[in-house]
Amino acid sequence: MPYHVGMYIRVIRRKNKNGSVTGYVQLAHNYRDPNTGQPKAKVLYTFGREDEIDLEALRRLAQSIHRFVGDEFTAGRGQSEGIQTTLLDSRPMGGAYLLDELWRQLGLDEVLRERLADRKFKAAVERVIFAMVANRALAPSSKLAMEEWVDREVALPGMTELDVWQAYRAMDFLHDVAEDLQYEVFRRVSDLLNLDVDLLFFDTTSTYFETEDESDDSLRRKGYSKDHRPDLPQVVIGLAVTRDGIPVRCWTWPGNTADMSVVEEIKQDLIGWRLGRVITVVDRGFVSESNLRILQRAGGHYIAGEKMTSGKPAVEAALARPGRFRELRPNLKVKEVVVGDGEARVRYVLAFNPEEAKRDEARREAMLRELRMELERLKELQGEAHTKAHCRLASHPTFKRYLKQDRWGNLRIDPEAVRQAAHLDGKYLIRTSDDTLSTEDVALGYKQLLMVESAFRTLKTTLDIRPVYHRKDERIRSHVLLCWLALLLVRIAEVQTGRSWPDIRSHMQAMHQVTKSTPDGIVVQRTETTEVQWEILRALRITEPPRILRMEPRTRGL
Repeated sequence: MPYHVGMYIRVIRRKNKNGSVTGYVQLAHNYRDPNTGQPKAKVLYTFGREDEIDLEALRRLAQSIHRFVGDEFTAGRGQSEGIQTTLLDSRPMGGAYLLDELWRQLGLDEVLRERLADRKFKAAVERVIFAMVANRALAPSSKLAMEEWVDREVALPGMTELDVWQAYRAMDFLHDVAEDLQYEVFRRVSDLLNLDVDLLFFDTTSTYFETEDESDDSLRRKGYSKDHRPDLPQVVIGLAVTRDGIPVRCWTWPGNTADMSVVEEIKQDLIGWRLGRVITVVDRGFVSESNLRILQRAGGHYIAGEKMTSGKPAVEAALARPGRFRELRPNLKVKEVVVGDGEARVRYVLAFNPEEAKRDEARREAMLRELRMELERLKELQGEAHTKAHCRLASHPTFKRYLKQDRWGNLRIDPEAVRQAAHLDGKYLIRTSDDTLSTEDVALGYKQLLMVESAFRTLKTTLDIRPVYHRKDERIRSHVLLCWLALLLVRIAEVQTGRSWPDIRSHMQAMHQVTKSTPDGIVVQRTETTEVQWEILRALRITEPPRILRMEPRTRGL
């Protein structure tokens, strides 16, 4: 098995207090951070200051490497013995090239330019927007830090420098065209990829701000935090995702927005897209009778998770109905239950995962052991008032469901509550309005909600959507749109290659753009395409970039 050494020489520059700039030459290689999945440069050796470097020592090293691999080496033998070449710059280009080709395949460049036609921008706004999207996918950073990233750390097609104010103006434009842009992107993406949109999955998440300030007239509000940061203001983000995990639309709401309150807006927005027959798949947090009626508008249907402890008579009847489970696949058994008649008829599918049942039992036993220890610490009561410790335990969000009081006011574990919880181990209840779907389609369709959860994980880890630093609502919404566009490109790459984005990014970022100076001028070329890079490009129907990217002949005197 061949071993790929991804080392390269780079020059980093530091600004001194007197305004001068000093360059340092380093031997480095790129690796993937095991915690974040982000590509990072690791410095293996520092040769010293650029103006004090021992070039002859570097040439001897290069000559030794060429001699080892059997290549003829000429650059270090003096000007009379070959071509004198000076390496000026080397930076990753493969990831940006791949993203730009997908960007153009989807026609995103055309969509933006059409909407820019009647606007008088001096900067190439479409390129600025692409740069911000590529940054989220390759090396997420603040808009201010992007200035240095574009200038020194990446080779972006059609862009060599970026001013942060250009980025802010481009974000303002993006906000102005958001609704039209999302529909046009969906239309083009669905046509190009033949997206199956009979099932649309919807869920929400939250992302927080690095500030404790919230505003009554802003999106930045405190609410239920899915990031476990209730101390910070946040926004709520919604995604509609196809069964292949392709995000086709996003929403941004104030941080105190409840899931139950957004269904009507979502349905109205998607009706405007004229999608035809669509079955919307939602989790338990969105289920209310009014929301389910909304999802059935315009011929639509739903597959929805149902809370098994809701106390609804129909739910209790469905859980109590006898009948055998039918195995669909390993660790997934189902049975269909229909409750009621006529207009009151409700169709349920009860699913059971034996492995998840074992995990539920183990988690409950661990929790009960902890609860018993807490009860042993409490003072025994003989009818007197509860202590603070009693009240705290009785109101505990996890423990309280398993507790009851004896006649003297002491807290005891309720065996019936434990039995009822055990009865639900490994089970989940699904409700649907579509009688034409098979039991298997209902169960597997609901399980595909994991696609949305996967998309949210990518947003929060790979694309670093959080924390958000913008204060203006328009910029906050634009930041979410940029992350959505990056997620769109990332998921298309994953679906078509069968690889994870961190893996794709790691391999493609090893393709470098190298700038060299020769007696005849400046030559910009790329490194050779590796076998894995070729497989990735072929799966995405992208041609290799040219070997020679640019040549600038040196002007010679007469």
